[in-house]
Amino acid sequence: MNTAGQYRRADAFDLENPDTRSLLLIAFAVAFGLWHVVTNVYWIEPGRWQNAIHFAGFAFLASVTFSPFGKYQSHRNAWLFDLAYGLLVAAAALWVAGAENAVYDRSLAVTGQGWQFTFFDWASGLILIFAAIDLSRRVSGWVIPILVVLALSYILFLGGYLPGVFRAASLPLDDVLFRTLYNDEGLFGILASISSTNITLFMIFGGFLVVSGASNFVIELSKIVAGRIKGGAAFVAVLSSALTGTISGSAVANTASTGVITIPLMKANGFRPQFAAAVEAAASTGGQLMPPIMGAGAFVMASYTAIPYATIVTVSIIPALLYFLSVAFIVRIEAVKHDAGADIDMTVDHGKLISGGLVFVIPLAVMIWFLLTGVTPAFAACWAILALIVTSWATSLLSLVLPKGHFQPVAMGPTKIAEALTSGIRSSIITAILLVTIGIMNNAIVTSGVGNGFSLMIAQWSQGSMVLAIILVGVVSLVLGMGLPVTAAYIILAILTAPALAGIMSDTLIVDQLVAGISDPIKSAVFLLVDHPNVAKIAEGMTRAEAWELIGAIPFEVAVTIRPVLVDPAIAPTFLLTAHLIIFWLSQDSNVTPPVCLASFTAAGIAGSPPMATGVESWKIVKGLYIVPLIFAYTPVISGNLMEVMQIGFFALFGIYATNALLQWYSEGPIGLVEVPALAAGAVLAYWPLYLWANLCGAVLVLFVIYISRQKARSMALNGRTTASQPSATSKP
Repeated sequence: MNTAGQYRRADAFDLENPDTRSLLLIAFAVAFGLWHVVTNVYWIEPGRWQNAIHFAGFAFLASVTFSPFGKYQSHRNAWLFDLAYGLLVAAAALWVAGAENAVYDRSLAVTGQGWQFTFFDWASGLILIFAAIDLSRRVSGWVIPILVVLALSYILFLGGYLPGVFRAASLPLDDVLFRTLYNDEGLFGILASISSTNITLFMIFGGFLVVSGASNFVIELSKIVAGRIKGGAAFVAVLSSALTGTISGSAVANTASTGVITIPLMKANGFRPQFAAAVEAAASTGGQLMPPIMGAGAFVMASYTAIPYATIVTVSIIPALLYFLSVAFIVRIEAVKHDAGADIDMTVDHGKLISGGLVFVIPLAVMIWFLLTGVTPAFAACWAILALIVTSWATSLLSLVLPKGHFQPVAMGPTKIAEALTSGIRSSIITAILLVTIGIMNNAIVTSGVGNGFSLMIAQWSQGSMVLAIILVGVVSLVLGMGLPVTAAYIILAILTAPALAGIMSDTLIVDQLVAGISDPIKSAVFLLVDHPNVAKIAEGMTRAEAWELIGAIPFEVAVTIRPVLVDPAIAPTFLLTAHLIIFWLSQDSNVTPPVCLASFTAAGIAGSPPMATGVESWKIVKGLYIVPLIFAYTPVISGNLMEVMQIGFFALFGIYATNALLQWYSEGPIGLVEVPALAAGAVLAYWPLYLWANLCGAVLVLFVIYISRQKARSMALNGRTTASQPSATSKP
């Protein structure tokens, strides 16, 4: 399978030693970045035009940055071909956007004969579809192109040959072309809008943070907080990756940027190279879960669920902390188990800490404040960029009056601003191409209704069990993640499985009503649509098994009608958000789960450890990716009040520690046959939702095991020292 690295042209965007080509690309990237800022704040483009220009620019950049010519990339003819190809695709995108009204007018004038496209309309549309497939192949491999071809084939002819719920009527070619180009779910639809507004603006904001020195602050702060405790270097990796997650939209980029510092520190601190790389990969994966940016997934989630971005970020704070603490627990257990992580001197550069801290904290605070006021994320990002520029100049002025060494500011002048814009646009290329291309699949799924069939399949296989449904989604996410970036995998999973997960949550409430009996004639009347003997028991109630049997007999299209009647409409958005968060978390595991785990492979390259073994080690560390979705499903951590959420989060820490100790077969010391059942019982009781006495008993059991294991470790250490100090039988006095 091809990867982006095989296609990437090494001399593109060369900021250190730019030649004429690089200078032209940098100039275009700067102008393109400014266009995104202007059109999202001051000069509002019509949606179709904005998305078309967005794709045109990134298609051009992808064409000249990711060349298919292998070792001949540097050849002049290869460069000219890529340049011409990029300009052709950009022209086709602009033509399609400009021809929309003419297509409507011609088609209305000639009724009953389908959509009326001219030769240039057909040519431009087909060029765009081909380019979307080709460019997605260049930037991410073969998975997306294959899925797009299958999706188009499905609505053109393949759906008519499939059995059961996956059977779909075939559509004429002109109808498929129109829906692909002009539907809100198509090429320049919802997903393209997410990319052209929120995601690109936040990528640009991330570029400004990196260039301004904010990333230096992350490392220096991590050294202060965690650098002088046992296993300190690994804690630095966890903390710095958590903070860098607010900047980076990519686990791989997070690993590469922080790993070059943290992995050597961990190795020097006594950790195994394989474990050091695995910790960095696991912590960097968690950066995608860390508010306020959360990669690109949070913006997609806000668009699909119609739930405010600020709400999604707020409910994600406690779960993100649980994840990073779960990684920290593994670090602690490893440090104690192998006596690694002795204290080492990690000198803090206070100049970088203070100056970087100002350009990190102030812009993020401005962005969060704007988000809480209800403005669009893109608008908040633009104001955060402005705040960063102002802050950088303020720190530069302060450095003139304060003693030398207190500040090491980076004033964001024209050169640095151009560098930041270029960095942001360059990091957006892959995401922009993939999101626009996935629009073709999205349109096919919505047009054919196959998403309903997939949801029905999940519901039937899981038999109403949320655990089984989550396992099924997790398996699918792992398979998709082998060839897709996590955002793309999340989008596809959200389209196909979010309705099923939300439906199962709604069905749980309906089952409770069926067990108690439904006397309301309006509510009970909806079950007349269901042909099942248990319908006769609705008024007096039934057993829980009978209720689930009745729910299982309801056809999908009937269930869609019944749920709004029996489930409070105010609760439905919570179920939808919970389903999307579960999918979002599960989609992250492809970064660190073999056989394809790019974050683990990147960390292994830095550490010099075996890539596949590092992937397995990473997979052991990221168990929080599977524990937290279960907490989403079975506790009110999303919908509860502050006290409920704090209680769930606090006691879940004991459960997570116990789970990690069981997996490592070690706590603060070795654990034996007595401690294992105590840990298992403690984990179950600590996870038990909102049952205070059970939670307290679970916490006590876990603390008891920690105490006992620590006493064992001290006793073993004391015996070891005593044995070493005693003279042997053969020694002379």
